[in-house]
Amino acid sequence: MLDKLEAIKNKWEDIGQSLLDPEMMKDMKRYARMSKEYKDLKGIVDAYEHYKNVLSNIDNNKEILKTEKDPEFREMAKMELDELLPEKAKAEEEIKWLLIPKDPEDDKDAVLEIRAGTGGDEAAIFAGDLYRMYARYCDNKGWKTELITINESESGGYKEIGMAVKGEGVYGILKYESGVHRVQRVPVTESQGRVHTSAASVAVLPEADEVDIEINPADLRVDTYRSSGAGGQHVNKTESAVRITHIPSGVVAECQKERSQLRNREVAMSMLRNRLYEKAYQERMAEIASKRKTLVSTGDRSAKIRTYNYPQGRVTDHRIGLTLYKLDSIINGDIQHIIDQLQIVENAEKLRAESEG
Repeated sequence: MLDKLEAIKNKWEDIGQSLLDPEMMKDMKRYARMSKEYKDLKGIVDAYEHYKNVLSNIDNNKEILKTEKDPEFREMAKMELDELLPEKAKAEEEIKWLLIPKDPEDDKDAVLEIRAGTGGDEAAIFAGDLYRMYARYCDNKGWKTELITINESESGGYKEIGMAVKGEGVYGILKYESGVHRVQRVPVTESQGRVHTSAASVAVLPEADEVDIEINPADLRVDTYRSSGAGGQHVNKTESAVRITHIPSGVVAECQKERSQLRNREVAMSMLRNRLYEKAYQERMAEIASKRKTLVSTGDRSAKIRTYNYPQGRVTDHRIGLTLYKLDSIINGDIQHIIDQLQIVENAEKLRAESEG
């Protein structure tokens, strides 16, 4: 492990020297990429320096116990050694987690889409609840959000709603939310007081740059149509809404949020790029997941991942068997604990895969 850490430190120092080269500033994309790598490696380098210091102190105290005759010195060395050995184990554990391979997609911004599923009007209302939950969570994290698609339901809530999320490490955190979310509660439309089960699907897509995926314009069919839903006088009067179909894959993206057809086309094109990129990414993730025991990070949209049970005030994440009796705070955006537990399980899987490999 020490050889591996020393190699990482050497790489970090080489990158630091490269960043000082004025020529580097001529290619800002490369400069930004290397600056980020330098920052990411610094945490490992700092942990390595601390670990080396602990090892050195352990060796010094062992040497004192071996050679020193003064009982007071020996007692001090023994006491310090008793403190250093647990510190060594703690430092090794920290380094072990830091060395887990990181998915390069995790640092990307993301697009979060929510669609009402089975359950009619109640599913649309639940989709609205999920949207507010994520909007509050993003706000608490200090992330920027922008609504990019919206299709309101007549009874309240949304048939479909999507937002772009920008911030540090957004995709790596929100990716765990992809899948089917189920709600069990008495709908406002239910006169008999019976509990119904409804569902909404959540898709989290890594935001793709133009360099990430190349799209041939000849493979696209662009349709325009009149906007529908809330929107005042503008609705149904001009064909500003845009739908773009990628013919080879059948992937479709549409936008009717903006008043300008040009702007709707830009947003739809960005969404299409994200979906095509995510399709390729998920195929790769599915291959990785087939070697693992759980579905924590596969983003399988058909998998039922979580149930929100209102009568019992309970939220259960089925992937890791986590049950929390704090539904009110969770539906108000307090989902960090669930994400933390999912990350721990996924990292444990990666560690196991590393040791088996």
